[in-house]
Formats: sequence, structure tokens, C-alpha cells
Amino acid sequence: MKEASLPALTKQWQSAILDIVSDGIWDWDANTGYVYRNRAWYVMLGYAPNSFENTVFTWESVIHPDDYARVMEHFDNYIRRKTDHYNIQYRCRTSNDDYVWVEDKALVVEWNKDNSVARMIGAHRDINTEKLFEEKNQLEKLSLQAVIDVRTDELSQVNEELKQKMLEVERLVNTDALTLLSSRYFFDKKITEEKARSRRFNEPLSLIAFDLDNFKPVNDKYGHISGDMVLTKVGELVLKNIRKIDVAARWGGDEFVLLLPNTNSDKAVLLAEKLRKLINSQTGIKEFFVTASFGVTQLLDKDDLKTFIKRTDDALYNSKNAGRNQVSSL
Repeated sequence: MKEASLPALTKQWQSAILDIVSDGIWDWDANTGYVYRNRAWYVMLGYAPNSFENTVFTWESVIHPDDYARVMEHFDNYIRRKTDHYNIQYRCRTSNDDYVWVEDKALVVEWNKDNSVARMIGAHRDINTEKLFEEKNQLEKLSLQAVIDVRTDELSQVNEELKQKMLEVERLVNTDALTLLSSRYFFDKKITEEKARSRRFNEPLSLIAFDLDNFKPVNDKYGHISGDMVLTKVGELVLKNIRKIDVAARWGGDEFVLLLPNTNSDKAVLLAEKLRKLINSQTGIKEFFVTASFGVTQLLDKDDLKTFIKRTDDALYNSKNAGRNQVSSL
């Protein structure tokens, strides 16, 4: 007697099964950027189901900052076939801004012809109780005096003061004091990270550079205080019109740059044109009215950082040579 075969699962059944699994299941379509997460994934971290965008940004945004680099290195090594498995433990942020430990296991199930990832599936398991138990056991191994020393009020106070000082130094280093945009130092660090990120997830990355046209007369005629007012106003305008994942920085003087993750050049040109019009419509200092010239480009497969930035500068100079107050892309 011939054995009856099981019917193939429909997408509806697949979705239903994933939603009743207790682990947090995720499914990444690398070619489209879409990430499916089941109901248990949200419940495990205390979020309402489907309350996040279905992108890799959601995953990255909940990873503990101290674990992020380690996780990305492990992820890169796996999708580049330097290791034959993906299995890592790290902390994820909950809806209460606490962190829980998870174990993340995954497998690439489809590859593109160029050996890049096409599809990858995985599961997050809550191991927070296990981790807390491990920490408890470790503390019990310490001598009573060691535990008392670690937990003294004096040490806690010193650590808190040191933490606040470090945060203030970090803020000063990463932020331009005048415009409150990112500093050039912070931008240089982020463009390196985002280039690697773009390669990792096969997502577009665009860069906008712009500066104010004929800005020098403002300082010469009305003084540097007036010039600073113009720069501050431009900084405020930029911050109001970009996403949280975008990085806007003051490059120097009256020059600005915007780094746009997961954004192609067409969308970047639209943003540049929007900013150009907004800057052009702002009330100036006395009879001086601000205009700006823009250059836009998208990261190419062959680009290193120097080439990427230079092509943006070339596009900016094209705008200036063509009469200023316009957007050019390369």
C-alpha cells in the first residue's frame, strides 16, 4: 500500500505555525530587505506585536551597545562563510528599557548566484533566567569581603560620577557645539560603520554634501554672530527634516554632510531638493538671504570611502559651477 504524502504547507499555515512557536522567530529576505518576526519575538521583549518596521534596523536598534560590535562581527563571519555556524548570545532592549539575554541561532537557507545571502532564518530564545543564575553562582564564589567591597556606596558614587563625566566628554566630542549637528569626528566614524553595514545587508547608502552660497559676505559685513545665527538656523532645519537613522554633520565652516542609510540616490536627490527649497525660503540676516548648493551620490560596489566622498564633492562643485542654488548628482 502506497504511503500518503503530507500536503505542502501554505503560506497561511506557515504563518500560523510561526505565530504559536514560543521562540522569537525571524525570517530575513536579503534581496528585498524585508524581515518577518513572529508574535513571540515581540512578546519576549515586551513590545506590542508588529509594532516595529520589518527591517534589519529593528534588530540592530535593540542590541545592547556593548554587544553590537561582537554580534556584527559574528554575523559577518557567518554570511561571508568564514564560519560554518551562527549561534551567539547577547542582550536586547525591552519595552521598559531594560535588557534581557537572548540566544540567537540562524541558518542561511538560500544563496544568490554571486554567493551573497538571499534568505536567512533564525530564532531568538530568552536565556535571561539562565544568565542571572550564572551571575548569582559567580557572586556566591566570591568572598564576603569582595562582595561588600564591590557594592559599597562609595564605589557606586565614584562610578556614577565617572560615568557622567565620560558621557559629557563623549557628547562634546560627537556634537558640533554651534549647530548641534554631529561633529566631523562622529561622522567619520559613522560613515565607516554604515559602509560596512551597506555591504553586509546589501542595502543602498547615499551621501549628500552641501554648503551655503556666498556665505563669506555675511561674516564680513554683519559679523560672525550673524553668521553663527545663519548656521544655527540651517542646522535646526536639517534636523527637522531627516530620519533618526540619518546622520547630519557639520563638515566645517558652512559645509554640511548627510549620510542616508538604506536610501538610493533618487530618494537622496528628493531630500536634497527639499532642503534646498527650505533653506532658500528662510528669512535671512538683514538683507542677506541664504541659498545652498548640493551634491548627491550613492555608494557603488567598487567604492572605497575616499572615492565615495570625492564623488559627492564633485557633484557639489558641479552645482556651484552651474550657477549655485541647485542639486547635482553623480
